[in-house]
Amino acid sequence: MCGIVGIVGKSNVNQALYDGLTVLQHRGQDAAGIVTSHEGRLFLRKDNGLVRDVFQQRHMQRLVGHMGIGHVRYPTAGSSSSAEAQPFYVNSPYGITLAHNGNLTNVEQLAKEIYESDLRHVNTNSDSEVLLNVFAHELAQRGKLQPTEEDVFAAVSQVHQRCIGGYAVVAMITGYGIVGFRDPHGIRPIVFGQRHTDEGVEYMIASESVSLDVLGFTLIRDLAPGEAVYITEDGKLSTRQCASDPHFSPCIFEHVYLARPDSIMDGVSVYKARLRMGEKLAEKILRERPDHDIDVVIPIPDTSRTSALELANHLGVKFREGFVKNRYIGRTFIMPGQAARKKSVRQKLNAIELEFRGKNVMLVDDSIVRGTTCKQIIQMAREAGAKNVYFCSAAPAVRYPNVYGIDMPSAHELIAHNRSTEEVAELIGADWLVYQDLPDLIEAVGGGKVKIEHFDCAVFDGHYVTGDVDEAYLNKIEQARNDATKAKSQAVSAIIDLYNN
Repeated sequence: MCGIVGIVGKSNVNQALYDGLTVLQHRGQDAAGIVTSHEGRLFLRKDNGLVRDVFQQRHMQRLVGHMGIGHVRYPTAGSSSSAEAQPFYVNSPYGITLAHNGNLTNVEQLAKEIYESDLRHVNTNSDSEVLLNVFAHELAQRGKLQPTEEDVFAAVSQVHQRCIGGYAVVAMITGYGIVGFRDPHGIRPIVFGQRHTDEGVEYMIASESVSLDVLGFTLIRDLAPGEAVYITEDGKLSTRQCASDPHFSPCIFEHVYLARPDSIMDGVSVYKARLRMGEKLAEKILRERPDHDIDVVIPIPDTSRTSALELANHLGVKFREGFVKNRYIGRTFIMPGQAARKKSVRQKLNAIELEFRGKNVMLVDDSIVRGTTCKQIIQMAREAGAKNVYFCSAAPAVRYPNVYGIDMPSAHELIAHNRSTEEVAELIGADWLVYQDLPDLIEAVGGGKVKIEHFDCAVFDGHYVTGDVDEAYLNKIEQARNDATKAKSQAVSAIIDLYNN
């Protein structure tokens, strides 16, 4: 998961891009980057770290121009080297920069094609650079000195023909405009909007609607699967369906964990979806244990708070904040190493003993991935004096890796892989474990005013919507994603960065 932003404005967009990325910081804390265009020249700043750390005043002053794109990143199968911070750039044709959220499942084939047929060099392990070179090659094939919107949309159509996976993209064509596009399944989110100023209309593309809200842009809509939007430098907006056979299957895990609750995705309020998750969980608890002895419902901050509140309401049980969160510690799910995750939990959360002592406590989290964090939190609850510790997951059991841009590890690192609910409960130390049922989750997210019939639920059911993921592919990503490999990769990257600096 990453965050992307693109703005075509009437004045310098550097501050707006910075603010937009700050709002999307939850989507990636590994690296950040901004590139702007002014009078045919590009101005780029990117590095490892949070937005506030990457961009100092001296950097912002150099990012001049009325058009630009930005990116916040966390690593999936790649390393944490600053060389893989985005946006990426190619000088031909026109000078194109690109930022990408997602993952290509046929990246090895594409990298080979790029080298052997397109005669292009890829300098990193990032599939975003591969995607950029595919787009650049297809745009160059049009053979125009000045690209038109028809040329841009034709190039995106060819990207869809060649690239498989989940992706949401913003790309800037120097001196011409910004294009945003979404994969033919609509797996990764992307929206666009506008705001009116004294100088005219400005346009913005972003991963989540909350980024538009904070900057005063009005949401126009989400891009449809396979659709592209092109905004010229002088502010003309055009959209086009660029996929020959789109099938809408957005990632349901965006609503479970990734997105901010104040975002609207594909017409669905993330906040309301999470409320419905809590309601469905309460219904399941009442079916399984109508005479339950839960004294208090306590969320594990922050993502589960909305679901936990509605769960407590429907059970008629007290809702209490039992953990205090240190806001200066990053999200453990997206921390690169297992050792770092283990160390951070105790630094991140502290229990309020008053809410636990002598009580039967139902802890609520958005999901259980590795199980490391919830095991430690359950132990903290016991140390705080809880009589019994029950655990509720707003999502079903995560049994399969994600291949579309979320760093869910290899299957063998997932605690629920090939295990029953009772076995997971024993491993994490819970007296009782309740998972959301998948049909209930689908109903919670897709059953509101806006009906969505199909989702990418691969992490729960093992069905990969692109149809190209097999056991051999999963074995490859398992090798790339296991924590030992990552630790080695990060150590090498750190040495390289130290040498280069």
